[in-house]
Amino acid sequence: MENRIYHLQVLSALHVGTGQGSGIVDLPIARERATHLPVIPGSGIKGVLREELRPEAESEKPCWRALFGPERIADNEGFAGALAVGDARLLCLPVRSLQGTFAMLTCPMVLRRYLQDWLVRLGKPVGVLPLPVSKEEIVTTAEGAAIADQGKVILEDLDLIPCERPEERQKAADLAKFIAEAAFPKDPDWQSVFCERFSVVTDGVFDFLAETATEIRARIRIEENTRTVKKGGLWYEENLPAESLLWGLVACDRSRHDKLTMDAATLLAELPIQTRLQVGGKATVGRGQCLWAMA
Repeated sequence: MENRIYHLQVLSALHVGTGQGSGIVDLPIARERATHLPVIPGSGIKGVLREELRPEAESEKPCWRALFGPERIADNEGFAGALAVGDARLLCLPVRSLQGTFAMLTCPMVLRRYLQDWLVRLGKPVGVLPLPVSKEEIVTTAEGAAIADQGKVILEDLDLIPCERPEERQKAADLAKFIAEAAFPKDPDWQSVFCERFSVVTDGVFDFLAETATEIRARIRIEENTRTVKKGGLWYEENLPAESLLWGLVACDRSRHDKLTMDAATLLAELPIQTRLQVGGKATVGRGQCLWAMA
Protein backbone atom coordinates (compact mmCIF):
# COMPACT_ATOMS: atom_id res chain seq x y z
CA MET A 1 0.00 0.00 0.00
CA GLU A 2 1.02 3.59 -0.60
CA ASN A 3 0.89 5.88 2.46
CA ARG A 4 0.70 9.66 2.79
CA ILE A 5 0.35 12.16 5.62
CA TYR A 6 -2.44 14.72 5.40
CA HIS A 7 -3.04 17.89 7.44
CA LEU A 8 -6.28 19.72 8.18
CA GLN A 9 -6.20 23.41 9.03
CA VAL A 10 -9.47 24.48 10.64
CA LEU A 11 -10.64 27.72 9.02
CA SER A 12 -13.86 28.15 10.99
CA ALA A 13 -15.02 26.66 14.29
CA LEU A 14 -15.36 22.89 13.80
CA HIS A 15 -17.96 20.66 15.43
CA VAL A 16 -17.59 16.91 14.98
CA GLY A 17 -19.78 15.68 17.79
CA THR A 18 -20.64 12.53 19.69
CA GLY A 19 -24.33 13.24 20.23
CA GLN A 20 -25.75 14.17 23.61
CA GLY A 21 -23.29 15.10 26.34
CA SER A 22 -23.55 14.24 30.03
CA GLY A 23 -21.95 17.40 31.44
CA ILE A 24 -22.70 21.10 31.21
CA VAL A 25 -21.88 21.05 27.47
CA ASP A 26 -24.87 19.58 25.65
CA LEU A 27 -23.02 18.79 22.41
CA PRO A 28 -19.33 17.98 23.05
CA ILE A 29 -16.78 17.27 20.33
CA ALA A 30 -15.38 13.80 19.61
CA ARG A 31 -12.28 12.87 21.60
CA GLU A 32 -9.88 9.94 21.70
CA ARG A 33 -10.62 7.45 24.45
CA ALA A 34 -7.08 7.10 25.80
CA THR A 35 -5.74 10.66 25.50
CA HIS A 36 -9.07 12.54 25.52
CA LEU A 37 -7.65 14.84 22.84
CA PRO A 38 -9.97 16.08 20.06
CA VAL A 39 -10.20 13.82 17.01
CA ILE A 40 -12.06 13.73 13.67
CA PRO A 41 -13.02 10.16 12.71
CA GLY A 42 -11.51 9.02 9.42
CA SER A 43 -14.89 7.74 8.25
CA GLY A 44 -16.23 11.30 8.24
CA ILE A 45 -13.26 12.67 6.30
CA LYS A 46 -13.51 9.86 3.77
CA GLY A 47 -17.19 10.63 3.24
CA VAL A 48 -16.40 14.31 2.69
CA LEU A 49 -13.67 13.43 0.17
CA ARG A 50 -16.03 11.04 -1.61
CA GLU A 51 -18.58 13.79 -2.21
CA GLU A 52 -15.98 16.46 -2.95
CA LEU A 53 -14.34 14.34 -5.65
CA ARG A 54 -17.55 12.89 -7.13
CA PRO A 55 -17.24 13.45 -10.91
CA GLU A 56 -20.11 14.74 -13.02
CA ALA A 57 -19.12 12.80 -16.14
CA GLU A 58 -20.01 9.12 -16.11
CA SER A 59 -16.80 8.32 -18.01
CA GLU A 60 -14.73 9.54 -15.02
CA LYS A 61 -16.60 7.51 -12.40
CA PRO A 62 -14.72 4.18 -12.66
CA CYS A 63 -11.62 5.71 -11.04
CA TRP A 64 -13.77 7.35 -8.34
CA ARG A 65 -15.49 4.02 -7.67
CA ALA A 66 -12.12 2.28 -7.48
CA LEU A 67 -11.08 4.71 -4.73
CA PHE A 68 -14.30 4.79 -2.69
CA GLY A 69 -16.24 1.68 -3.68
CA PRO A 70 -19.56 1.40 -5.57
CA GLU A 71 -22.48 3.73 -4.90
CA ARG A 72 -24.74 0.70 -4.49
CA ILE A 73 -24.27 -3.05 -4.57
CA ALA A 74 -26.31 -5.07 -7.07
CA ASP A 75 -26.11 -8.68 -8.22
CA ASN A 76 -23.22 -9.48 -5.86
CA GLU A 77 -20.88 -7.15 -7.75
CA GLY A 78 -19.71 -5.24 -4.72
CA PHE A 79 -16.04 -4.51 -4.03
CA ALA A 80 -14.11 -2.56 -1.41
CA GLY A 81 -12.69 0.85 -2.20
CA ALA A 82 -8.93 1.10 -2.39
CA LEU A 83 -8.68 4.19 -0.15
CA ALA A 84 -8.26 4.07 3.63
CA VAL A 85 -8.44 7.32 5.61
CA GLY A 86 -7.19 7.44 9.19
CA ASP A 87 -8.50 9.63 11.99
CA ALA A 88 -7.35 13.25 12.08
CA ARG A 89 -5.61 13.85 15.41
CA LEU A 90 -4.83 17.17 17.04
CA LEU A 91 -1.31 18.44 16.27
CA CYS A 92 -1.43 22.13 17.26
CA LEU A 93 -4.06 23.97 19.30
CA PRO A 94 -4.42 27.76 18.96
CA VAL A 95 -4.50 29.29 22.43
CA ARG A 96 -5.21 32.93 23.29
CA SER A 97 -2.04 34.84 24.13
CA LEU A 98 -1.58 38.19 25.85
CA GLN A 99 1.12 39.01 23.29
CA GLY A 100 0.81 38.12 19.60
CA THR A 101 -2.92 37.23 19.72
CA PHE A 102 -2.52 33.44 19.88
CA ALA A 103 0.06 30.67 20.14
CA MET A 104 0.14 27.37 18.23
CA LEU A 105 0.69 24.88 21.03
CA THR A 106 1.70 21.24 21.00
CA CYS A 107 3.44 18.87 23.41
CA PRO A 108 6.09 16.09 23.36
CA MET A 109 3.52 13.25 23.45
CA VAL A 110 1.65 14.61 20.42
CA LEU A 111 4.90 15.27 18.55
CA ARG A 112 6.13 11.73 19.25
CA ARG A 113 3.01 10.31 17.61
CA TYR A 114 3.38 12.69 14.68
CA LEU A 115 7.06 11.92 14.10
CA GLN A 116 6.37 8.20 14.48
CA ASP A 117 3.85 8.34 11.62
CA TRP A 118 6.43 9.99 9.37
CA LEU A 119 9.14 7.50 10.30
CA VAL A 120 7.21 4.20 10.56
CA ARG A 121 4.64 4.72 7.83
CA LEU A 122 6.69 6.75 5.35
CA GLY A 123 10.23 5.88 6.40
CA LYS A 124 11.16 9.56 6.66
CA PRO A 125 12.92 10.87 9.80
CA VAL A 126 11.69 14.39 10.44
CA GLY A 127 13.34 15.99 13.43
CA VAL A 128 14.26 15.91 17.10
CA LEU A 129 11.82 16.61 19.92
CA PRO A 130 12.14 19.91 21.79
CA LEU A 131 11.48 19.11 25.46
CA PRO A 132 10.36 21.56 28.16
CA VAL A 133 11.79 20.61 31.54
CA SER A 134 8.99 21.81 33.82
CA LYS A 135 5.30 22.69 33.64
CA GLU A 136 6.19 26.40 33.94
CA GLU A 137 8.40 26.31 30.84
CA ILE A 138 7.46 26.80 27.20
CA VAL A 139 9.80 26.13 24.28
CA THR A 140 9.39 28.72 21.54
CA THR A 141 11.19 28.94 18.22
CA ALA A 142 14.69 30.28 17.75
CA GLU A 143 13.57 33.17 15.52
CA GLY A 144 12.08 35.01 18.48
CA ALA A 145 8.55 34.18 19.48
CA ALA A 146 5.80 36.63 18.61
CA ILE A 147 4.03 35.58 21.81
CA ALA A 148 6.75 36.45 24.36
CA ASP A 149 6.64 39.73 26.28
CA GLN A 150 9.20 40.87 28.86
CA GLY A 151 10.47 37.36 29.47
CA LYS A 152 7.07 35.73 29.90
CA VAL A 153 4.39 34.02 27.83
CA ILE A 154 0.83 34.37 29.14
CA LEU A 155 -1.65 31.92 27.61
CA GLU A 156 -5.24 32.02 28.86
CA ASP A 157 -4.63 32.04 32.65
CA LEU A 158 -1.21 30.40 32.51
CA ASP A 159 2.01 32.31 33.19
CA LEU A 160 4.88 30.48 31.44
CA ILE A 161 8.63 31.07 31.20
CA PRO A 162 10.24 30.86 27.72
CA CYS A 163 13.04 28.31 27.42
CA GLU A 164 16.47 29.95 27.12
CA ARG A 165 18.38 26.87 25.92
CA PRO A 166 19.39 27.61 22.28
CA GLU A 167 19.50 23.95 21.25
CA GLU A 168 15.88 23.36 22.33
CA ARG A 169 14.67 26.50 20.60
CA GLN A 170 16.48 25.48 17.41
CA LYS A 171 14.82 22.04 17.54
CA ALA A 172 11.45 23.78 17.81
CA ALA A 173 12.28 26.08 14.90
CA ASP A 174 13.34 23.19 12.65
CA LEU A 175 10.22 21.20 13.47
CA ALA A 176 7.95 24.22 13.01
CA LYS A 177 9.43 24.87 9.57
CA PHE A 178 8.89 21.25 8.51
CA ILE A 179 5.26 21.20 9.72
CA ALA A 180 4.50 24.60 8.15
CA GLU A 181 5.79 23.55 4.74
CA ALA A 182 3.82 20.29 4.85
CA ALA A 183 0.57 21.80 6.17
CA PHE A 184 0.56 25.11 4.22
CA PRO A 185 2.45 24.28 1.01
CA LYS A 186 1.11 27.23 -1.00
CA ASP A 187 1.06 29.92 1.67
CA PRO A 188 4.52 31.18 2.70
CA ASP A 189 2.99 34.06 4.69
CA TRP A 190 1.06 31.68 6.92
CA GLN A 191 4.12 29.46 7.23
CA SER A 192 5.87 32.44 8.78
CA VAL A 193 2.95 33.18 11.13
CA PHE A 194 2.89 29.54 12.22
CA CYS A 195 6.64 29.37 12.88
CA GLU A 196 6.60 32.55 14.98
CA ARG A 197 3.84 31.14 17.20
CA PHE A 198 4.80 27.45 17.32
CA SER A 199 5.49 26.44 20.92
CA VAL A 200 5.90 23.26 22.95
CA VAL A 201 4.55 22.86 26.49
CA THR A 202 4.53 19.85 28.80
CA ASP A 203 2.01 17.06 28.24
CA GLY A 204 0.11 18.05 31.38
CA VAL A 205 -0.27 21.69 30.37
CA PHE A 206 -1.39 20.70 26.88
CA ASP A 207 -3.96 18.24 28.28
CA PHE A 208 -5.33 21.02 30.48
CA LEU A 209 -5.62 23.47 27.58
CA ALA A 210 -7.13 20.85 25.23
CA GLU A 211 -9.92 20.51 27.81
CA THR A 212 -10.41 24.17 28.69
CA ALA A 213 -9.32 26.20 25.64
CA THR A 214 -11.82 24.78 23.15
CA GLU A 215 -14.67 27.04 22.06
CA ILE A 216 -18.09 26.79 23.77
CA ARG A 217 -21.00 28.53 22.03
CA ALA A 218 -24.53 29.03 23.31
CA ARG A 219 -27.30 28.32 20.79
CA ILE A 220 -31.01 29.10 21.04
CA ARG A 221 -34.15 28.06 19.22
CA ILE A 222 -36.65 30.87 18.48
CA GLU A 223 -40.41 30.51 18.83
CA GLU A 224 -41.82 31.19 15.37
CA ASN A 225 -44.80 33.32 16.39
CA THR A 226 -43.43 35.33 19.30
CA ARG A 227 -39.75 35.50 18.16
CA THR A 228 -38.66 34.71 21.72
CA VAL A 229 -36.54 31.82 22.98
CA LYS A 230 -38.52 28.60 22.84
CA LYS A 231 -38.91 26.81 26.17
CA GLY A 232 -36.02 24.36 26.52
CA GLY A 233 -34.43 25.84 23.40
CA LEU A 234 -31.07 26.81 24.92
CA TRP A 235 -28.06 24.52 24.49
CA TYR A 236 -24.28 24.69 24.46
CA GLU A 237 -22.00 23.35 21.71
CA GLU A 238 -18.28 22.66 21.89
CA ASN A 239 -16.07 23.42 18.87
CA LEU A 240 -12.45 23.12 17.89
CA PRO A 241 -11.33 26.74 17.44
CA ALA A 242 -10.36 28.17 14.08
CA GLU A 243 -6.65 27.70 13.19
CA SER A 244 -6.44 24.31 14.92
CA LEU A 245 -4.14 21.97 13.02
CA LEU A 246 -4.69 18.20 12.76
CA TRP A 247 -2.95 15.37 10.93
CA GLY A 248 -3.73 11.85 9.82
CA LEU A 249 -2.77 9.08 7.41
CA VAL A 250 -4.20 8.06 4.07
CA ALA A 251 -3.33 4.72 2.51
CA CYS A 252 -4.24 3.34 -0.87
CA ASP A 253 -4.15 -0.20 -2.23
CA ARG A 254 -4.48 -1.40 -5.81
CA SER A 255 -7.90 -1.16 -7.43
CA ARG A 256 -10.32 -3.93 -6.47
CA HIS A 257 -12.59 -3.04 -9.40
CA ASP A 258 -12.68 -6.01 -11.79
CA LYS A 259 -12.73 -3.82 -14.88
CA LEU A 260 -10.21 -1.21 -13.79
CA THR A 261 -6.58 -2.16 -13.24
CA MET A 262 -4.76 0.66 -11.49
CA ASP A 263 -1.95 0.52 -8.94
CA ALA A 264 -1.96 2.28 -5.59
CA ALA A 265 0.30 5.17 -6.62
CA THR A 266 -1.90 5.99 -9.63
CA LEU A 267 -5.07 5.99 -7.54
CA LEU A 268 -3.51 8.05 -4.77
CA ALA A 269 -2.53 10.66 -7.34
CA GLU A 270 -6.26 11.27 -7.87
CA LEU A 271 -6.51 12.86 -4.42
CA PRO A 272 -5.98 16.65 -4.26
CA ILE A 273 -2.73 18.00 -2.88
CA GLN A 274 -4.66 20.92 -1.41
CA THR A 275 -8.36 21.76 -1.31
CA ARG A 276 -11.09 23.19 0.92
CA LEU A 277 -13.44 20.77 2.64
CA GLN A 278 -16.61 21.10 4.70
CA VAL A 279 -16.19 18.77 7.69
CA GLY A 280 -18.58 17.98 10.54
CA GLY A 281 -21.94 19.41 11.46
CA LYS A 282 -23.53 22.86 11.71
CA ALA A 283 -22.48 23.77 8.17
CA THR A 284 -25.39 26.20 7.69
CA VAL A 285 -24.08 28.39 10.52
CA GLY A 286 -20.56 28.46 9.12
CA ARG A 287 -18.92 25.60 10.98
CA GLY A 288 -16.37 23.17 9.63
CA GLN A 289 -14.51 24.96 6.83
CA CYS A 290 -11.12 23.23 6.58
CA LEU A 291 -8.07 23.29 4.34
CA TRP A 292 -6.83 19.83 3.33
CA ALA A 293 -3.17 19.42 2.40
CA MET A 294 -1.54 16.08 1.53
CA ALA A 295 2.21 15.68 1.90
